[in-house]
Amino acid sequence: MERLWAPWRLEYVQSAGKQNGCVFCDAAAGNDEEHLVVQRSKQAFVLLNRFPYSSGHLLVAPYRHGATYDDLDEAEALELHRLGAEGLAALASVYAPQGYNVGWNIGRVAGAGIPDHVHMHVVPRWGGDTNFMPVLGDVKVIPEHLAATRRRLAEAWPRG
Repeated sequence: MERLWAPWRLEYVQSAGKQNGCVFCDAAAGNDEEHLVVQRSKQAFVLLNRFPYSSGHLLVAPYRHGATYDDLDEAEALELHRLGAEGLAALASVYAPQGYNVGWNIGRVAGAGIPDHVHMHVVPRWGGDTNFMPVLGDVKVIPEHLAATRRRLAEAWPRG
C-alpha cells in the first residue's frame, strides 16, 4: 500500500466540528506564517487554502467580516480583485500553471465551506491535474508543504 504524507490533514481531522469564530478574522488578526497569509493590503489579504484543490490555491478576503459580495464596499471589491490579479502573477512566476479558476462561492449551497466571510478563490490549474486519486481513492495529492508554498508565493508577490 502506498502512503501519502499530508501532515496538515491531522490538524483538520482533529479540529472538525470544533471551529469557533471565523477562520478569516483569525487570520486577519494573527501571525502570517501560522495562518498561511501570503500578502496584506489596506482593505484585504491573501492566504493559502489549508485544504487546497491544487498547490498554490489562494483565498482573497476582506478584513471586514461579511457574508456576501453585496456586503463589500467599492474599495474592498476593487482591492480584492487587485490582489487576485497580483496572485495570478505570483502563481505564474512560481508555478507556471496552464490556466486558473477564479471565483466566488456565495452561500453553503453554492459550495462555500466558510459561508459567513465572503472570499474569492484563485486556483492554479494544469492539464491532467485531475487523476485517479480523487476519482477512485477520494484523496487529493498536493506535492508541496503549505509552509513552503506560502514562503515561495510571498517572495514572488509583485511589489506595486
